[in-house]
Amino acid sequence: MLKGLIGKKIGMTQIFDEAGVAYPVTIIEAGPCYVTQVRLPEKEGYAAVQLGFNEANPKRLTGGQLGHLKKNELPPLRYLREFQIKSSDIKVGDKFLVDIFGLGERVDVVGTSKGKGFAGAVKRYHFKGGPKTHGQSDRHRAPGSSGAGTTPGRVYKGSRGPGHMGSERVTSQGLKIVLVDAERNLLGVSGAVPGPRGGLVLIKDARKQ
Repeated sequence: MLKGLIGKKIGMTQIFDEAGVAYPVTIIEAGPCYVTQVRLPEKEGYAAVQLGFNEANPKRLTGGQLGHLKKNELPPLRYLREFQIKSSDIKVGDKFLVDIFGLGERVDVVGTSKGKGFAGAVKRYHFKGGPKTHGQSDRHRAPGSSGAGTTPGRVYKGSRGPGHMGSERVTSQGLKIVLVDAERNLLGVSGAVPGPRGGLVLIKDARKQ
């Protein structure tokens, strides 16, 4: 059985338990997702299914995308993503809704973090910065020395410092499902998930239970 969906982040809210304690919750519009392709070990070397999500105007899709979907008599779907599976009897054209998940289950949510542009080391990696005394009037938010002298005489690749921040693939692991609304295709998970409102996310069965 496939335990994965493509969704769109709606936003955050809060829910209350029986004791009146508020918990932060992220609402995701998940599905309906259609199986657009099935990968087989004997043909492609691994088992996976390709899911499609978000029916769109055919003009928004390329000719290759439309041909791929029309061949299997599927609607024009804007997003196509692949989910690996172990073994299954899933067929092209199958439809999956949020009810494949149940309350209390744990899931991993994959998304793209918000882009922050160019950022300094203090914002990007939470560096402390320099002292505000002893003549260092212009070093408050600087990273400081980043390499030794003669050896190695350079800064190693991958060293933390200023640069492009955000717009990276991020996975929030082990989020608990607290809401399943099959009528409106809504899924509520505890805590925050990466990305802005309206961002595309992938919901998968948690790897670490």
